[in-house]
Amino acid sequence: MSDVHTQDAPERMARQRSDQPGGYIWYELMTTDPAGAKRFYDAVVSGWDMATEGVAPGVGYRMIKRSDGKMAGGVLPLTEEMQQGGARPIWIGYIHSTDVDATVEAIQADGGQVMTEPWDQPGVGRLAMVTGPEGAPFYLMDPTPPESDPNAKSDVFSVNDAEHVRWNELLSSDPDRSIAFFKRHFGWDQEREMDMGPMGKYQFFQHDGIGIGAVMKTPPNVPHSIWNHYVGVADIGRAAKAIADNGGQILHGPMEIPGGEYSLNGIDPQGATFGLVGPRKS
Repeated sequence: MSDVHTQDAPERMARQRSDQPGGYIWYELMTTDPAGAKRFYDAVVSGWDMATEGVAPGVGYRMIKRSDGKMAGGVLPLTEEMQQGGARPIWIGYIHSTDVDATVEAIQADGGQVMTEPWDQPGVGRLAMVTGPEGAPFYLMDPTPPESDPNAKSDVFSVNDAEHVRWNELLSSDPDRSIAFFKRHFGWDQEREMDMGPMGKYQFFQHDGIGIGAVMKTPPNVPHSIWNHYVGVADIGRAAKAIADNGGQILHGPMEIPGGEYSLNGIDPQGATFGLVGPRKS
């Protein structure tokens, strides 16, 4: 459904990233099978290399490396205990908050839910998992920059680049309430929209002057509100074939979007939904 990546072209040509407070600074795949996820996503997103081991002995968390040597996000293996608690495979985004505790309190008072109370992750920062009032989960994060680079900035989100997340799409049971919520708590803007007929309006989000995504009404075939995060690929035709060849399923697309690129929605072999966007070369 990400038919609008080119709507904000003028501002995107000047600036591609939004890593200030309120912006996306990390993405994570929660999965029941990290090895299977590696086989799938390494094939689908050309240039990605999911680590085969955790970041430290005894730690299951793995990193996703891009072809430029930098990181695209992380992979969290879902333990049996997590699954018994209701955790399921999902892609989830991290939004930058400079005061996680205060943001959690404000979100809870505004109809959101706290799924994981704030905690400190050594060397990473302070985090919490919450939802908006519509129930779609995301993380809050006040990051700790590495000692070797105290001025480090996140570049996992980039509106134009392959191997980065390029678009964030919220399927919401109550789009108007969601818009008000993200404007109020994260300084997002909502300007311009696209009429999708019976499916309602596709309303664009901006943050820090950059088009970062959109919100639309949850379709009848989607059981609950959820965020879709679209990863950029260099050739969506090749990526679509790789989805089919590696045990995934295409739910929608590839379809042409304004500007000549293509997008699709899919589901990986473990059950996590995802989106892709990019040019079609094959």
